[in-house]
Amino acid sequence: MAEQRQDQRDPRDPRGDRNDARRANEAEAEAWEALVATARRTVTDGLVVGTSGNVSVRVDDTVLVTPSGVPYDRLRPDDITGVDLDGRQVLGTLVPTSELPMHLAVYRATDAGAVVHTHAVHATAVSTLVQELPTIHYMTAALGGPVRVAPYATYGTKELAENMLRALADRSGCLLQNHGTVTYGTTLDQAYDRTAQLEWMSHLWLTASAIPDRTPTLLTTPQLTEATQKMHTYGQHRP
Repeated sequence: MAEQRQDQRDPRDPRGDRNDARRANEAEAEAWEALVATARRTVTDGLVVGTSGNVSVRVDDTVLVTPSGVPYDRLRPDDITGVDLDGRQVLGTLVPTSELPMHLAVYRATDAGAVVHTHAVHATAVSTLVQELPTIHYMTAALGGPVRVAPYATYGTKELAENMLRALADRSGCLLQNHGTVTYGTTLDQAYDRTAQLEWMSHLWLTASAIPDRTPTLLTTPQLTEATQKMHTYGQHRP
């Protein structure tokens, strides 16, 4: 359930006193602005509905994260919500997302700079059908290889975070069974782009699989390896 916005703090709330002790620095304020823009984009692009899904970004040892149950279009600069890598709240008064254990698990295990979690419809549909997204397109290589499906566990639990980490081994994205997607990157843009690619590939496979009496052609391991190698030289490279 969505919590009620707390515009005024209870002076008896020790958490409020603690959070008053530290204000967001310039880097954190800028990162929060980018996080909110990314979170709103997940709604605009149809990757989440309502307050489902969540986004986080790391600034040094602080993880900024969307708060629980607050519509993204209502988030303001002073709603900044941040925790340390142990999950202790160090910025803001709004309760962090219920999926905080999952986000923190990614940061502890990888060099992630940002994490995006959505309930994208096509990717979630695929998570109910297979244990691994079939290699329908060479963009599979952009996520490190065939995208695995993490076994189902209740949202917000340590079990879900552990299942997710196993599915993410040597990957930058995975599906969560009957739940959604998780991707990470060095930046918010990269994490978001990986989410969008994962949803697109899921849509592509579902569409191709729906043709009667036809089986989609899948890429082989050597083909994916070649695509992976080419991606190292893709795009603009400044001297």
